[in-house]
Amino acid sequence: DRTNPILDITFDGIHILDGDIVSAEPEILVQLKDENRFLALNDSNMLDLYLISPDASVETHILYDGALLKFIPASLPANKARVEYRPKFTSDGTYQLRVRGKDASGNRSGDFDYVITFQVITRSTITYFLNWPNPFSTKTHFVFTLTGSVIPDGIRIQILTISGKVIREIFEEELGPLHIGRRLADSSCGQN
Repeated sequence: DRTNPILDITFDGIHILDGDIVSAEPEILVQLKDENRFLALNDSNMLDLYLISPDASVETHILYDGALLKFIPASLPANKARVEYRPKFTSDGTYQLRVRGKDASGNRSGDFDYVITFQVITRSTITYFLNWPNPFSTKTHFVFTLTGSVIPDGIRIQILTISGKVIREIFEEELGPLHIGRRLADSSCGQN
């Protein structure tokens, strides 16, 4: 077996970009998949996670405890192991996560460890709410940022004329699935 396993990491089900804002209480899912159908990914030593928090200058090796960090071994022939990491970040700032994976034969998931930085803002807010084009006639795009750890209830966007008359209300269901971080949504906004 000389083929590297494949590492995949999501934050609340989303592949984030370096520097993105994430929830203060994310579910970080690390998956390691190996093509070998005979040597199972069944040892927690195959996946190591390290974290640097904003108030620390050295990284901390995150240890498996079954609650905060849980290893779920692969079953053959699918051979995909998972790690569920459910931290509660209490400090605002930039964090760095480093993940190292290897298969049962010792093949690493890549030449370099997976490293990503992300921002946490613990206070729940909706900020940077903009739309374009502006003005518009039938369709516009909204971009906004949600922070904290809980999606707000009852989001409603009102589109007004210059004189202040409400011509359209857009509710959370029309925006699609919301998540903590930056969000882009489209909407048809012509007058009814």
